[in-house]
Amino acid sequence: MPQAMRADAARNRDRLSQRLPSCSGERGVDVPLDEVARSAGVSIGTLYNHFPNRGALLDAVLPERLAEFDRLATTALADPDAWRGFTGFLDGMFVMQARDRAFNDAISRSPVGAVDRGRRVWACRGVMDAVTERARDAGVLRRDFGPNDLATLVWRCRR
Repeated sequence: MPQAMRADAARNRDRLSQRLPSCSGERGVDVPLDEVARSAGVSIGTLYNHFPNRGALLDAVLPERLAEFDRLATTALADPDAWRGFTGFLDGMFVMQARDRAFNDAISRSPVGAVDRGRRVWACRGVMDAVTERARDAGVLRRDFGPNDLATLVWRCRR
C-alpha cells in the first residue's frame, strides 16, 4: 500500500499543478521548469520530486485541456446541422489554440522534452476525424477533405 503524502508535499504538488497552466498557457510546453517552480513558490528539486520530467508535469495538466477539446467535439457532433457543428468545432479549436500555447503545442508541433506527444495527438486526431467525417458524410464538406487538410489548418493556425 503506497504511503500517504505529507500535507506540505500535497500542497506543493497542488501549487505546481495550479501554476503550470498559467505558465505553459503563456509560454507553451517548453516553459522552463525552474520558472514553473518559482511561480509556485517551490524549489526546482521539489518540482522534480513530484514530477520526474516535463512529460509527467504536463500529464497532470493537459488532460483538463483535452477534456475541453472533447466537449467541443461532442457539441459539434450533437449539432443537428453538420456544417454548423464542423465550423463551430474549428472556431472553438482555433480559439483554444490562440489562448493556450500548451494546448497549441500539444496538437500542432513536436515539443522539446520527454512529452509523449504522440499519445495526445492521436487522441485529438480521432476526435478531429470524427467531426470531419460527419461533415463529409452529410455532404457539407468536400469528399476529398481529409485528416491531412485539417492537420494543415491546425498547423497554420499555431502561433
